[in-house]
Amino acid sequence: MRALISEIETLATLEHYGRVSGVKGLLVEISGPLHVMSIGSRVSIEVQSDISVECEVVGFRNDQALCLPFGPLEGVRMGCRAVVSVIDSFVRPDISWLGRVVDAMGRPIDGKGPLRPGPSIYSTKNQPPPAHTRSRVGGPIDLGVRCLNTFMTCCKGQRMGIFAGSGVGKSVLFSMLARNTASDVSIIGLIGERGREVQEFIEDGLGPEGLEHSIVVVATSDQSALMRRQAAYLTLTLAEYFRDLDKDVLCLMDSVTRFAMAQREIGLAGGEPPTSKGYTPTVFTELPGLLERAGPGAGRGTITGLFTVLVEGDDHNEPISDSVRGILDGHIVMERQIAERGRFPAINVLKSVSRTMPGCVPEEMQPLITRARKLMASYNDMEDVIRLGAYRAGSSAEVDEAIHFHLLLEQFLSQGINETSQIGSGYEELARILNDNQYSED
Repeated sequence: MRALISEIETLATLEHYGRVSGVKGLLVEISGPLHVMSIGSRVSIEVQSDISVECEVVGFRNDQALCLPFGPLEGVRMGCRAVVSVIDSFVRPDISWLGRVVDAMGRPIDGKGPLRPGPSIYSTKNQPPPAHTRSRVGGPIDLGVRCLNTFMTCCKGQRMGIFAGSGVGKSVLFSMLARNTASDVSIIGLIGERGREVQEFIEDGLGPEGLEHSIVVVATSDQSALMRRQAAYLTLTLAEYFRDLDKDVLCLMDSVTRFAMAQREIGLAGGEPPTSKGYTPTVFTELPGLLERAGPGAGRGTITGLFTVLVEGDDHNEPISDSVRGILDGHIVMERQIAERGRFPAINVLKSVSRTMPGCVPEEMQPLITRARKLMASYNDMEDVIRLGAYRAGSSAEVDEAIHFHLLLEQFLSQGINETSQIGSGYEELARILNDNQYSED
């Protein structure tokens, strides 16, 4: 009954419509009742009596509304009737959605039948909770990946970025996190993903057990920019719903870069000026608005966000990487050189950091982690000299010790795709490596 009442409240009392006055590329110009349209308004262009094309208003110019479609524009012609259908985008999530796969509009695409609407309306463009009402991050969360648990310990309600170029193993690490992380609910957004990889991720990367407590939101790379952006919004909206139920939610998104690319397409179509690498100003406005929605809520619920960033040209200082790194609470850097050496996951521990880690690691383990980092840093500084055979044993006790532990630490950082490691066991294994393999200068 509550759902029915909410549905009635969203119905418009009057039907407002305009007409298609022009089409330029994917941009549709509509003349008509501009006073009832706003940025983000939905417009339904009637192509035939039973076929319509859904669009969204992205700007205004010369007394016309500029709209982008959610799908193909086939059949749209001059004079088509354009009905202003919904002023805001919203969904009615329900706990029964767990185990389902949906598209960017919240419609099921897994062939398991319709979704049951929940009683409450959630706007897909919710604002982040006010900073003063938020709780602090919780205790450590077990990510199931030994390298991350030990050297980049993550807390409940933290937001981390996974930065990697193409072909470095980002998707493999993403699937390990989806399957192994300890959480009540997982909301997974595949934004601009290859169509071939979606089913592989659901069946192999996530598996039936992982899917049981997850919702997967999919917008493939062939879909429109609006659909790809909408999928990112819906992913955070579903996470907020379960957070409000006092659940510890894991929000995984692959990838933020494709969300930014979609917003760039939308901005350029609306007439925004391109700035750094062609990205429009709204990209850098939308990014913090999206990412800040993750984190702890006002109650006991949390959203732990893990967002992948596709680094263009392996340049970790390109605009999106640089912007996202400044917003999130830590970053995980994956490097091609490490992957080429055959060590997976190819995480560079020295360039990765978790900003909340010092507060959630046992005090007795902190000197151990610091020592391991120093050993890796010493070896990294002299790596080229060592590999060329130009280093003389005994020249530096610090470097000699780093060489002694190098292979042991590399084995510690390596982990198979089907292997799971808990936080406690990672600390114990690191202690065993550093304490049971004592280095002697003699």
